[in-house]
Amino acid sequence: MPANVTKEKLKAGELALGVGLRQARTVDTAKIMQVCGFDWLFIDLEHNSMGIDTAAQMCSAGLDAGITPMVRSSHHASYLMSRPLDSGAQGIVAPHVDTVEEAERIAAQCLHPPMGKRSIGGPAPQLDYAELPMAERAAKTNENILVVCMIESPTGVANADAMAAVAGLDVLLIGTNDLCAEMGIAGQYGHEDVRKAYETVASACANNGKFLGMGGVYDKDLASKYIGMGAKMVLAGNDLNFLMQAAKSRTSFMRGLG
Repeated sequence: MPANVTKEKLKAGELALGVGLRQARTVDTAKIMQVCGFDWLFIDLEHNSMGIDTAAQMCSAGLDAGITPMVRSSHHASYLMSRPLDSGAQGIVAPHVDTVEEAERIAAQCLHPPMGKRSIGGPAPQLDYAELPMAERAAKTNENILVVCMIESPTGVANADAMAAVAGLDVLLIGTNDLCAEMGIAGQYGHEDVRKAYETVASACANNGKFLGMGGVYDKDLASKYIGMGAKMVLAGNDLNFLMQAAKSRTSFMRGLG
């Protein structure tokens, strides 16, 4: 069974670094990002025109490359989670989770019985398509999956402790961009209210044996502060920003030669 390297790192108390994928659409992206030192792919089906077939191929490539393929669903509907999971995703990131009822439904939709209600399909790519007894297949698949709920509103922050207590949920990941926007402080990632939100969610995770995630914070000092508060599953950047930064650096360099 391909290891879920991100889940292993989190359990060991190590930092797990992810890279957001929106522009990159080819399967070699998985290997490239693994070679660059990332631990998980954030295959973004919320802010992306990518279809399920492309996402499925990237998930399979991630399994073979040894980098955890995670898919962000566009919403909480069951099929938006079950189809990527049936196609090789080792985890689902559900956006805009505000209540314990939503968190419970998401966990149930990602996990097979008895932990959840997800239907059991055929042999799974996460298990190298092994023919296993049904109960063993369900148990191994559940063990291999990361269930991540994004906290992106003050309501989500206020309900973090109850959500963190949900069985089967692994990570509460703060989507700092949207959280700031909903707080009326868009772009102010170092604001005192953001710090308090991280403290609240970090405490909820610590109290319930779950992991804290961070997205949208790329400033060195701020990232260091929130990682110091317990963030371990960290979205470290995305393909578009990396491409544009490198391209702008190159054109600036070349024009300086003329």
